[in-house]
Amino acid sequence: MGDLLEQIAAGIIEGNIQGVTELVQKALDQGSAAGQILEAGLILGMNEVGKRFKAGEMFIPEVLRSAKTMHTGQEILRPLLAAGGTLPAGKIVLGTVQGDLHDIGKNLVGMMCEGAGFEVIDLGINLEPDKFVQAIKAHQPVVVGMSALLTTTMQAMGRTLKAIEDAGLRNKVKVIIGGAPVDAEFAERIGADGYSPNAVSAAELAKKLAG
Repeated sequence: MGDLLEQIAAGIIEGNIQGVTELVQKALDQGSAAGQILEAGLILGMNEVGKRFKAGEMFIPEVLRSAKTMHTGQEILRPLLAAGGTLPAGKIVLGTVQGDLHDIGKNLVGMMCEGAGFEVIDLGINLEPDKFVQAIKAHQPVVVGMSALLTTTMQAMGRTLKAIEDAGLRNKVKVIIGGAPVDAEFAERIGADGYSPNAVSAAELAKKLAG
C-alpha cells in the first residue's frame, strides 16, 4: 500500500490529474483510509512541490497544475473525510486588503496552505477591514492572512488589524501578512503575529502559529 501512496505523491508533483484520480480510487478500493491517502499521498506530494518551488526547481504554472491535481484527489476523499470526522489542521482566512486588486501571491499561499492540511477560506481582493472581521466571526479561523502588493495599500493592513482588535477578536486569531512592500519590521510595527516573504514560508508559518 505504501507504493500506491508514493505513486499518488509522485502524481501530485507531476500534475498528473487523471493518474492521481485513478490512484486515489484504487487506494480506497484496496482499503486505505481516506485520512491516510490525504496525509501520505496528497499532502506529502504537495509538500514536495512547495520545497521545489522554494528552491526554484518548479515554477508557478507547474505549482498551479499540482494544486489542481491535489484538489481533484481531495474531492474524491472529501465525503469520506467528513463522514470519518477527519479534521483539517485548522481554518485559515485569506484576503487582499482594501484598495489592492492583486491576488496571485494570495492564491499561491492558499494552495500551499491547502497542501499543508488547512481548510482555506479565500475572501478575495479589495477587502475593507469589516470583511475580515465578519469572516473571523463566521468561520472562526486559527490564522488570518493579509496580502498587499502596493505601498499605497499596505497601511490598510494596520487598519484591518485595528478593526479586528476593536471587535474583540484579536486574541482569538493569529494574523500573518505578506506582499512585496511589507517586511518583518512592518509586521511588528502594526502588531501582526508574523510575516512571510513567499507562499511556502507562509504555509510553514501558519502551521507553526496554529500549533
